[in-house]
Amino acid sequence: MCDHKDCQDISQLLEQNRLWADQMVESDPDFFNRLSDQQNPDFLWIGCSDSRVPANQIINLPPGEVFVHRNVANVLHHNDMNALSVIQYAVDVLKVKHIMIVGHYGCGGVRAAVTGGDNGIVDYWLNTVRNLYHQHQESLADLSLDEQVDRMCELNVRAQVSNLCQTKILQRAWERNQEVKVHGWCYSLKNGLVNDLSCTVTTSDEAEAFRLSC
Repeated sequence: MCDHKDCQDISQLLEQNRLWADQMVESDPDFFNRLSDQQNPDFLWIGCSDSRVPANQIINLPPGEVFVHRNVANVLHHNDMNALSVIQYAVDVLKVKHIMIVGHYGCGGVRAAVTGGDNGIVDYWLNTVRNLYHQHQESLADLSLDEQVDRMCELNVRAQVSNLCQTKILQRAWERNQEVKVHGWCYSLKNGLVNDLSCTVTTSDEAEAFRLSC
């Protein structure tokens, strides 16, 4: 059983939920009827689990407008059945038109990959990010640690864009001329703005050219 303070904390969350639901109905009486009927988002957000990077709020979209997958350091592994299932459903069923891979400056997962050390089981998850850092270590050598982390946040997003574009899910979608674009973004916690990294990919040919440039 939870102690008194923990129960109060959870009760507060439930009360906030009731207040939110009441406010939504007051402002839009048909909101939940529409929401429960179906979801038809145009966007898939693949982002970091960091609690300061909430997808809907950052792009100012209400519930039902963006499909979301999040993990530590917004990494896409080709054997991650969780992420791949989300992507396949988004592309093949929901027919999203845009997939945004969204990192954020100052990412703790990226910092752990850069600084090394023993961080527990997450080190296995971050191994590809650490390898990416070693590939670029020479070009990052003159930067401060914070600058290295921020640059690696961008490089990691670009790498994940390339990884996503190489999946059979995206390749098959483009083969059947399905319109789906992959974008790479990096969000700033300091000003709330998204930096478009100008690595949008829209076709298999563009995906291969981008892979070779990474």
